[in-house]
Amino acid sequence: MNELERWTNFYLLMSAASATLVGLLFVVITLAAERRLEGKSKIPIYLTPTVIYFVSVLFLTALLTFPNHTQLTAALCICVVGAVGAVYSGSFFVRRGVRKSYYDQRDWIAYAAFPLAAYSLLAGGGVLALYVPQRGLTLVAAGMLSLLAIAIRNSWAIAVSVVSTPPGQRVSK
Repeated sequence: MNELERWTNFYLLMSAASATLVGLLFVVITLAAERRLEGKSKIPIYLTPTVIYFVSVLFLTALLTFPNHTQLTAALCICVVGAVGAVYSGSFFVRRGVRKSYYDQRDWIAYAAFPLAAYSLLAGGGVLALYVPQRGLTLVAAGMLSLLAIAIRNSWAIAVSVVSTPPGQRVSK
């Protein structure tokens, strides 16, 4: 599929960014563990989705850089990642216990609503890539950039919360 070749540099840039940011997120996790913060039970609620958003971008870029993709196989890869991510993000709307675990409504929106929209962009872009490849891949790029931006925002909120909380006190995120 020639259209994917035009996007190679974009996919390489996205994969490098998401892999680097996953690594930095693990540094934050290590800092949190070393500080022995109380209230660490909330940290996985915030960290797990953020890692999944970064890894989704990394996984999709890896899939799209496979050689010899046809239009159908590329669209299927995109749609599968988009659909699985949308189901994962949508589960936050269904499960009340998870929703109550967040500190406020803004967190719920940043960790569930915006990612659901980004994964929907991916799935929609995958479907569109079957019919109009360049427009579909542009929509996929918008979804990937959205996921990366959401994950960066969430990582920043986690890092600020961990670093600004004195050791032994309750962490707010």
